[in-house]
Amino acid sequence: MPRVARLDIPGLLQHIIVRGVERKDIFGDDRDRRQFLDRLSDILVETETLCYAWSLMPNHFHLLLLPTRFKLAVVMRRLLTGYAVTFNLMHNRVGHLFQNRYKSIVCDKDVYLLELVRYIHLNSIRAGLVETIDDLDRYPWSGHAVLMGYRKVDGQVVDEVLHYFGRGVSRARIKYRDFMADGLKVGRRDDLVGIRPNRKQLIEGDVKGIDDIDSRILGDRVFMDGVLKNKTLSEKGRAFARLPELVDTVSSILHVNPELIRQPSKIRLIAEARGVISYMAIRELGYMGLEVGRELNLGPAGVSIALRRGERILRERTEIKEKILRKLAK
Repeated sequence: MPRVARLDIPGLLQHIIVRGVERKDIFGDDRDRRQFLDRLSDILVETETLCYAWSLMPNHFHLLLLPTRFKLAVVMRRLLTGYAVTFNLMHNRVGHLFQNRYKSIVCDKDVYLLELVRYIHLNSIRAGLVETIDDLDRYPWSGHAVLMGYRKVDGQVVDEVLHYFGRGVSRARIKYRDFMADGLKVGRRDDLVGIRPNRKQLIEGDVKGIDDIDSRILGDRVFMDGVLKNKTLSEKGRAFARLPELVDTVSSILHVNPELIRQPSKIRLIAEARGVISYMAIRELGYMGLEVGRELNLGPAGVSIALRRGERILRERTEIKEKILRKLAK
């Protein structure tokens, strides 16, 4: 069956599940987990993406994110690519680290936010990584400890979640913790991880039919229809940056005249600028090579050469990429 298109809409809550290739471990030790979490935190802040929950398991992880300016694909590409490169270097391995396609489920925030926060954070107990809620309170590899005030992760939303449980922080944390403890009595929730019900479950649940269920969306029919009719789904565009803006940004950082970038030239600095623009546009922002070629007056072969050059430059000078993304996000 062909892959179903993602629903990548800034402003909507998304439950993301990423697994290791062949379900192999993606975290070898706590050093890997710290490196991943530091990277995640930096990206959340830089892309203005809100994180409500997260949990690191040995061979997969869960995130509950609400992108605001960047599309989710941009956020995940930076997170997964950056971590995989570092992991492979640290563990002297080559090849893919993650499955080719992560799962992302658009969720009705008003209905499912707290259920998802609880489900994701209780994964550590369900998997036997910790035994009790007491252990989970201070467990460093789950967002629950952040909500309980024992850890701090920049980019994770705390006040909005605790607000559901009361005004005072201390009292809210007590009620939130009770809510978490109650969740241990709840069985498997296939709906929260995008598993479609079988026909028997549909009949018992008095659901009209399996064709009414879209596993990419967690919400009722009204919410589902609203998501599917969202005009931004039909746009191939990016969430936050047009190509001319990217050209101007790179030109400013590399101190190059943007008009020269669009003209034939063999000057090294101009070629490097084209390379950086091509890489950022295609790999980070999701533009097609033809679109980049039209903007830079390059043919397909020229874009390919520029892309490889840009990848090499940014691999050696990562600070340039960070400067570009920060400037675009303002």
